[in-house]
Amino acid sequence: MSISLAMLFPAVLALVVLVVQASLWWYGRQVALSAAREGSEAARAYKAPASAGTAQAESFLARAGGGLDNPVVTTTPSADGTTVTVTVSVQAQSLLPFLPGLTITQHVTAPVERFVLPNGTTG
Repeated sequence: MSISLAMLFPAVLALVVLVVQASLWWYGRQVALSAAREGSEAARAYKAPASAGTAQAESFLARAGGGLDNPVVTTTPSADGTTVTVTVSVQAQSLLPFLPGLTITQHVTAPVERFVLPNGTTG
């Protein structure tokens, strides 16, 4: 009985570590996506500068992104100014000290708000 348990224990331990590592990756992905959404909402507001999206996403990461390393946030307006894209990259934690965490990148593109007069022209 004890020999079979000794042979089975490393596999069970590896399975537990794998589940926890997958959970850390999922958490990092969700936080990066939420930060990109927050940033896009700030950047798409009427006459808001693109830097507002970067600032809002970085603020969200500071509040909710505990344990995520190397956050990089970029906000890019489209050439015609109708959309804005916020990209958030973070590095998820790794349970194994000799393996670096996975880099997670999330993008959110949203239309920029604009004022439209009743006759259809923009103001």
